[in-house]
Amino acid sequence: MIPIEAWQPADGLTLEPNAKRAAKARKRCLALTAGPGAGKTEMLAQRADFLLRTGTCRYPKRILAISFKVDASRNLKERVERRCGADLASRFDSYTFHAFAKRIIDRFRPVLKGREALDSDYTIVDKKISISRSQIEFSDLVPLAIKILQNSKIARNSIRQTYSDIFLDEFQDCTNLQYELVKLAFLGTKIRLTAVGDTKQKIMGWAGAMDGIFQTFTDDFNAVPLNMYRNFRSKPQLLRVQNEIIRRLDLASVMPDEQFNGDEGEIHVESFRNSQEEAIYLANIINDWINKEGLAPTEIAVLVSKQLDLYADHLMMELELRGIPYRNEQQMQDITVEPVARLIVDYLSCLYGKREPKAWIRLMNQLIPFADEEVQSCARKDLDRLLKKQRKEATSSEQLDSPFSCWWKFVKEFLKHIGTDTIVALSPDYESHKRLQEVFRDTKAKIEELLEIESDLPQALGRFTDDQAVRILTIHKSKGLEFDSVIIMAVENEIFFGNQDENRCAFFVGVSRTKRRLFLTHAAQRERPANAKRWEVHRTVQSEYIGYVTPFIKR
Repeated sequence: MIPIEAWQPADGLTLEPNAKRAAKARKRCLALTAGPGAGKTEMLAQRADFLLRTGTCRYPKRILAISFKVDASRNLKERVERRCGADLASRFDSYTFHAFAKRIIDRFRPVLKGREALDSDYTIVDKKISISRSQIEFSDLVPLAIKILQNSKIARNSIRQTYSDIFLDEFQDCTNLQYELVKLAFLGTKIRLTAVGDTKQKIMGWAGAMDGIFQTFTDDFNAVPLNMYRNFRSKPQLLRVQNEIIRRLDLASVMPDEQFNGDEGEIHVESFRNSQEEAIYLANIINDWINKEGLAPTEIAVLVSKQLDLYADHLMMELELRGIPYRNEQQMQDITVEPVARLIVDYLSCLYGKREPKAWIRLMNQLIPFADEEVQSCARKDLDRLLKKQRKEATSSEQLDSPFSCWWKFVKEFLKHIGTDTIVALSPDYESHKRLQEVFRDTKAKIEELLEIESDLPQALGRFTDDQAVRILTIHKSKGLEFDSVIIMAVENEIFFGNQDENRCAFFVGVSRTKRRLFLTHAAQRERPANAKRWEVHRTVQSEYIGYVTPFIKR
């Protein structure tokens, strides 16, 4: 432990005044709003470091972080471990809202009575046929957790005695039900809550995100409102574009001109006669960025407002023709964020790859994240022995012209070697045997699918991860991510339909993902895909959105 006054941000990082104030707060709850690129996740990691290293979060109390996406939850956990070390990070729990609700249900399930009663081996399904003790839907998790906290003082006290601090990330997307869960668990206690988000990035209105959630939270929890202004991500010209959108979204948050020093940053708008022309052009410039500029594929993102497969199908074919690896996040996201899928991929990379230090480090961090040196050494030796044995078998297979025929057999041996307890510790979802088997099946199917495209297993595994691939994803899935170069396709009225306030927020999210270069495209015609239900062939440009960037295009 160190004295409070001696604490400085970990790794020598510099925090802006309000971020440092938030990181060191000890008495009041906080409502922290910040724009894209302002370092919200980093501030939370530094706050965790402060609370744990100074003993402000007193042992054995823990910190709970609740996020809205699995990858965001995992990212925060990893960042905290980098900042304060594995030992202290072992007292940091990071879950999604649904994972947190499931833990409440699993621990206090007997509280549920009557129609809500559940068997101990209940499963989560997409859609249940009727009222059942053995099945619930994903959407049932939060309501059932609320029911438990409403009816059980023991459950409420147990949670309250566990945690001294709660982090609520991307809080602008909080729904009424999720907020009710937060209030039932923590309102009226001495627990410090830190809510972080950006009202200009609210794009979950369709899922019931609350209006005015930060003000409601501030009033209910007597929280101190703070704002982080500085954007560390985007070049000045891109910040100017974002500022024009902010002027429409939230006039009070417009950034002062003195923040924008210089004219770095590229902005382009391209028009096309049809979607095929658009695809060829974009595939060519992406190819140039990678092969002429030396830009890593992972630093390139193609964003679409909605219906990703319908809008990006031509582009994906053109990328395929040029041998450019890409990830269709619509297809890949769900399975790739599963911790056990990542574990399997990392193990296979170590087994079949030539040198995979990153995969090895990730593997060890997942298997023995908080063990002492002696335990880690034993685990490494045991795993080394298994790898050597399997490599000998793999070499024999190579001599029979089937170098990767045994890969799933090796995976099953590896999973048996590490044991069920280790696997279940990766995610509370894996406490359900059925769910775990489902993830195993999906992981195997995805790798087999990639092997049909790329016969070399290490290269196929590279496609499974995002190590060497252009990302193609919806604007919604891009939240929290950043890239050197961002392409937003189809900036057209026909795709930005529905609630215009939400659409404008979504466009802002897309624009704010880029660090250096932004491309916007639109086409006069888009041929109707065979499986399209709602589709307009003739297109009109979204002139408002194009208007935000036009003044900043260099002629």
